Amino acid sequence: QELPEMVLLKFFRPESTPVPARPTPEQLSNLIKTSLHYPESFSHSFHQKSLCLVPVTLLLSNCSQAVVDVMIDLRHKPTSPEALEIHGSFTWLGQTQYKLQLKSQEVCSLQLKACFVHTGVYNLGTPRVFAKLADQATLFETSQQNSMPALIIINNI
Repeated sequence: QELPEMVLLKFFRPESTPVPARPTPEQLSNLIKTSLHYPESFSHSFHQKSLCLVPVTLLLSNCSQAVVDVMIDLRHKPTSPEALEIHGSFTWLGQTQYKLQLKSQEVCSLQLKACFVHTGVYNLGTPRVFAKLADQATLFETSQQNSMPALIIINNI
């Protein structure tokens, strides 16, 4: 009796579909670029009106190809004594928290108002911006890298 012919068995594995790489914490902290637009100096008559209101534009740019959820918190105050000595304290007027969604490469501008009660040099760079990819079920947004101090000089007329 003849033995059956031996056949080589080949095992095929379907091409593995690449799992999208999780962005690194550094990439997540650079999803949104922020910039503040405001006058370098602002003159106000504190004798006529005790509150000086200065319009400030916060520009948010989505640097990624993905949809990003953004949260802006204006309630953050510098706590170090040096920061308060150099730059006095001021208040953001109106809404203090914003939640928005930016599409890929989208730019959004928020109109803010800063309120000052004294002359001096102030740092407007206090808004904290958090972001996360919209399709990620992350509980916590990643804090976005803060830009340089945004100094404004308030003068009395």
